[in-house]
Amino acid sequence: MVRNLKEVAFKQKSSLVFLLILAVITSGAIIGQAYLFVRIVDGVFLQGQSYKAILPFLVGLLIVLLIRTISAYVSSRTGVRMAAIAKADFRKALLNKYASNPVQASLRGQSGERVSVMMDAVDQVDSYFSQYIPQVMRTSFIPLFILIVVFTQHVNTGLIMTITAPFIPIFMVIIGMQTKKKSEEQMEQLGAFSGRFLDILQGLVTLKLFGRATQQKQAIEQSSIGFRDATMKILKIAFTSSFMLELISMLSIGIIALEVSIQLIIYESISFFIGFFVLVLAPEFYNALKELGSAFHNGKSSMGAANKVFAELAEKDSGVQWENQSLQIESTPPAIVLQDAGFSYGEEQFALKNINAEIPSYGQIAIVGESGSGKTTLLHLLAGLVAPSTGSILVNGQPLSVYKEKDWFNQLSYISQHPYIFSGTIAENIAIGGNHDASRSEVEQAAEQAGIAEMIQSLDAGYDTAIGEAGRGLSGGEKQRVALARAFLKQPSVILFDEPTTGLDLYTERMLQRSMRQLSKNATVITVAHRLHTIKHSDSILFLENGRLIAAGTHHQLMNTVAAYRDMVSVQQGGIAE
Repeated sequence: MVRNLKEVAFKQKSSLVFLLILAVITSGAIIGQAYLFVRIVDGVFLQGQSYKAILPFLVGLLIVLLIRTISAYVSSRTGVRMAAIAKADFRKALLNKYASNPVQASLRGQSGERVSVMMDAVDQVDSYFSQYIPQVMRTSFIPLFILIVVFTQHVNTGLIMTITAPFIPIFMVIIGMQTKKKSEEQMEQLGAFSGRFLDILQGLVTLKLFGRATQQKQAIEQSSIGFRDATMKILKIAFTSSFMLELISMLSIGIIALEVSIQLIIYESISFFIGFFVLVLAPEFYNALKELGSAFHNGKSSMGAANKVFAELAEKDSGVQWENQSLQIESTPPAIVLQDAGFSYGEEQFALKNINAEIPSYGQIAIVGESGSGKTTLLHLLAGLVAPSTGSILVNGQPLSVYKEKDWFNQLSYISQHPYIFSGTIAENIAIGGNHDASRSEVEQAAEQAGIAEMIQSLDAGYDTAIGEAGRGLSGGEKQRVALARAFLKQPSVILFDEPTTGLDLYTERMLQRSMRQLSKNATVITVAHRLHTIKHSDSILFLENGRLIAAGTHHQLMNTVAAYRDMVSVQQGGIAE
């Protein structure tokens, strides 16, 4: 796995080589420009040459200026292209990580923090490629070439450059280390601000109802002030860096000018051409170093942001690492076996341990237990949304991970307590469930089987009725029936129900139960449920307690042998009687 920006940059070797060539061309253009400019001034003002005599030098100067301009532009564009490729790769890697394990991703931190990493942190990486790398290439050659030329013309100036030049990179490194540290602090502040802001925005109605909106407004204000202060610290370092680089450059150029004037006027040991030539080259020498200093500041800032991205990518991923074996399902649903399967959310957090169970084809399996016993976590394991931390899950005798991800999910439907309904039409939301582009007639047939067709037809726009984000405009039961319609359209061989009838009225629940029974005729069904009438006719019931499988069997077997199960049923029956 890539661990730093240098490794990312070296993936684009052809661009680096191209930048190297452009840097050499730019170095030659700068020296040629200085020579031709000095040659023209010396010819006109000291040697009294005519316009015709210096015309070739003027043309040459124009060509050299054009070459320098074009090479600088192309170098900048190459850096921008490298940055675009790197940012696209980062975002693709982050999206793949979140998409491969959405359950685990949703459990860690706040959504706003991840948005901040994907957008803001990745964007800040830009300057490393678009500015820092091209400038490093230029600075690797321009000062060196100029220094060689200056030594051939005037040794004293070359010595002054050699002595003063190291002060710029030394100061640059000192400032750069501080910049990187402050940049990391800024990204932490931005991530905290983004996460808190989105979290509060999503729960604004709840905060209003409980009279906590003003308090949270102050929390957002404090978070934004923290981000502002972190940003101002970076700007303070940037301004200090620019001032010191300018000061060092000006003092160095002043010393060179003084030395050249003494040699030219007092000792008359050098010609005007040589003195003027080294004076023209000196600012170019220090300007290259100074620009590297500014680019170094931006580069260190980018490295601080990149560390945030690398840390996110390096976060342990508990998702299933799918392989490429095809899962062939002809007419019989797959048999599923759990062998010492377990899953942990982290140290000192909830863990599912040593689950052993067999789920035969067409099996009607119920998973029961108190809240927090691990029922939904077990469903996530069976769905392939998370990978077992220990043990294995076998499908038709093979570990689940050996199959293609697409093949497994094509056979699977997962209907949760709160199925997500997207912004769009009802028809579009049902069509999401199909393994292919479903026709309108197929969508309508699925809605009929799910018992929602009558409600849809009563709407003015029918199946083309627009639904708000997260299913706004639909009741809980209607959302569940849209989810069932998706499953009817898909015709899966394995169906996972995560308490889909919780919170619904009795009439809606009976309608859903009828649809679920019809859907389960050609599939293996695994249901998480609390209500007795949902589980008592199951082929097998898995009873969980504190992340462990306490017992497995039919309702009557568990009633006779497991006291904890019997107590749970007695409490529920008492509640019904009341």
